[in-house]
Amino acid sequence: MKSVLDTRPIFHQLDETIRGHVFYSFLALVIRKELDRRLEKAGQCFEWADIKQDLKALQEITIEDRGKTLAIRSECLGTCGKVFQAVGVAIPPTIREVA
Repeated sequence: MKSVLDTRPIFHQLDETIRGHVFYSFLALVIRKELDRRLEKAGQCFEWADIKQDLKALQEITIEDRGKTLAIRSECLGTCGKVFQAVGVAIPPTIREVA
């Protein structure tokens, strides 16, 4: 099992690039920890690989037809709906008109 803190070599040449990378890595860790906390509070326990796979599978496309623009999203599969629910984010309707 991999740790959340597993690393691999990353080579940067500028100090600001290094600082940016460290900042974004820390921010990602904080967000991940908060997601884990909210899932635990909701009584859910999912593998990180499953969460990433299911969220990546959620897609939305925009279709324009006869002056109307519609957004159509794919079905929420696996952990996706429960993850959204745990963080308090409403899943948009499957088909909605975009203004």
